[in-house]
Amino acid sequence: MDRLPGLSVRLKLTLSYAGFLMLAGALLLAVVWVFLLRYVPERVFLLGPGGMPGPFVPNRSDLLDAFAPKAAIALAALLVFGLVGGWILAGQMLTPLARITEATRMATNGSLSHRIRLRGRRDEFRELADAFDAMLARLEAQVAEQQRFAANASHELRTPLAVTQTLLDVARKDPNRDNGELVERLHAVNTRAIDLTEALLLLSRADQRTFIREHVDLSLIAEEAAETLLPLAEGRGVTIEAAGDVTPTTGSPALLLQMATNLVHNAIVHNLSEHGTVWITTRVHPGSVLLTVENTGEQLTPQLIATLVEPFQRGSRRTRTDHAGVGLGLAIVKSIAQAHDGILTLDPRAGGGLRVTVQLPAAPPHATDDRRMNVNTRTP
Repeated sequence: MDRLPGLSVRLKLTLSYAGFLMLAGALLLAVVWVFLLRYVPERVFLLGPGGMPGPFVPNRSDLLDAFAPKAAIALAALLVFGLVGGWILAGQMLTPLARITEATRMATNGSLSHRIRLRGRRDEFRELADAFDAMLARLEAQVAEQQRFAANASHELRTPLAVTQTLLDVARKDPNRDNGELVERLHAVNTRAIDLTEALLLLSRADQRTFIREHVDLSLIAEEAAETLLPLAEGRGVTIEAAGDVTPTTGSPALLLQMATNLVHNAIVHNLSEHGTVWITTRVHPGSVLLTVENTGEQLTPQLIATLVEPFQRGSRRTRTDHAGVGLGLAIVKSIAQAHDGILTLDPRAGGGLRVTVQLPAAPPHATDDRRMNVNTRTP
């Protein structure tokens, strides 16, 4: 927005200092006049011996004639002193603001690594500088994360396209090749590309928080996810055990179902090759509800767990299989949890495997519901 030029803050502060100093000086001179000159009579008559005029005694008019020029000179000196001193003081006070402005300009030009690092004791300018440094650090981290995400997404999307191009080139060079196998492979590659695109769209939708919040029972969401993925668990020899209480919260039922489905899917796929187990639990805490999904599996280090929520990170030995996904499962879970003002926590299990907990704000149920999620033990 274009604005008309105005006075600088330094000049305004200078004029304010000088004006205040002039006002204080004028009040001081007024006090002198009221409390001193008012006791001097207008006329003084002194008679000497024999009625002759006595020595000269100054009256109020004489003192006023002598006082007024000196007062004017004093006010002029105060004005000059106020302007010069105010300009210097305002410049010193606004020095931190100049550094903040320079840092803002550098950030506008794309330099997010610059920091103000204002020294001195804590005051308003120090708090503003520290808050601006924290904002720059967060922006720099988000930009770097977005750049990594864009690079990884481009790489993941390029892979199925490159495979498709290779298959088509082979088919074009060998017209006598059986097209059945080619169609099957193209179908698999295309399905993976579609899954990746849908996952990216879902992740974007969760980040934008454009959904309508509704009353949701998280235990029913978890149970539905377990029922949906039961055939996958049976095919891989994994047992699903679910238990818990009614856990009322608010949010998007579709996104929360996707979150629970991703958690259960990961727990099934990244499990033991035989006789694996997945535990699904919902609990109610004061002011919050918890969804916990645990699974058996290999031993995981805290360093590895810290990377699992990053997009396209599958962890060690998490190779692509028929159900390995696109590497966005836990990233989507984290995004959905944050969009619902929740917290995602990942911890290694002592016996191997992973424990994932999602904590969401609790919401009072619309009506009393004594239903409890039945203990559901499924063994293939």
